[in-house]
Amino acid sequence: MRQVAGDLSEEDHLLMNKKQIYILICLTAVCLLMGGCGQKKKDMVSKKGFFFDTMISVSIYCDSKEQGEKLLDEVFAMCGGYENTFSRTKEESELYRLNHRTENEVSVSDDLYALLACAKEYYDKTDGRFDISVAPLSDIWDFKSENPKVPDAGQIKKVLEKVDYSLVHLEPDNTVRFDEQDTMLDLGALAKGYIADRLKEYLVSQGIESGFINLGGNVLTIGEKEDGSPWEIGIQKPFAERNEIVSYVDSVGTSVVSSGIYERYFEADGELYYHVLDPKTGYPVETDLAQVTVLSDSSLEGDALSTSCLILGYEKGRKMIEDSSGVEAVFVMKDGTVEKTGGVELKE
Repeated sequence: MRQVAGDLSEEDHLLMNKKQIYILICLTAVCLLMGGCGQKKKDMVSKKGFFFDTMISVSIYCDSKEQGEKLLDEVFAMCGGYENTFSRTKEESELYRLNHRTENEVSVSDDLYALLACAKEYYDKTDGRFDISVAPLSDIWDFKSENPKVPDAGQIKKVLEKVDYSLVHLEPDNTVRFDEQDTMLDLGALAKGYIADRLKEYLVSQGIESGFINLGGNVLTIGEKEDGSPWEIGIQKPFAERNEIVSYVDSVGTSVVSSGIYERYFEADGELYYHVLDPKTGYPVETDLAQVTVLSDSSLEGDALSTSCLILGYEKGRKMIEDSSGVEAVFVMKDGTVEKTGGVELKE
């Protein structure tokens, strides 16, 4: 068969089709490497509010501002719901009702039961030093008062009789049983970590791939920043102004939680008294640490570990971190010395 100029044989058509497919594959690969041909840059949407006795903020990258605002409205509605579960002072909250129970056995929600179980785990791990039944002690110390003062020694001794989390039992079917009627619980050391984890779960389920949640000391990131770099989280210098930083750590989809003796404190007769109370003595814990920052996947775990380490002191606290899988920590001593576990890279 004669070929006319411009005509292609069947074999030529096949070769040309293969070349076109090859070029298309190459172009697709280039587009993917460049982040998508003509891909629209996502909007960062942020929202702030006051929950859990602190300022909180959440920022996310989304396809549109409208989508982001809708998601953050839901996130803040969730915060309100959790406050109505875990608050010790709001009369309509589930924890308030638990503390003012009329019976020794009470059925509680999944969320409350989960936190009580976590508290029991760390009560055991710290030989009773991490004890959420210190609520009556916190009341008489009243660190939130404008004019806090050291309680009378006799008053502390009397209140200590009410502090013992071993008298609270977690039964099947979300039932909580109390041996003593006057036992009261405070979830301030755990609630924000649990809530941060739940907020992240929700945002990820809605397709969010980049963002951060800051619940006042509990920072939880979602993925990387939009430009592909890690989030940089500052570690605050104890007893300094809010913008003074000891160092920075990178976070990609992880939790960074700090607990310190500087968060609530007062001075009396030349001595410093801070809000982390020892359930054995009724007074602030004796510790060589000013602050502990825990890096982990779970913000709840970070909450529990940072407070436990602060209570136990550097040596026992560091061992607890090293015995925990996938967890790192930065310790700021009272003298200002900074120590860290092996997997942490500090940045100036």
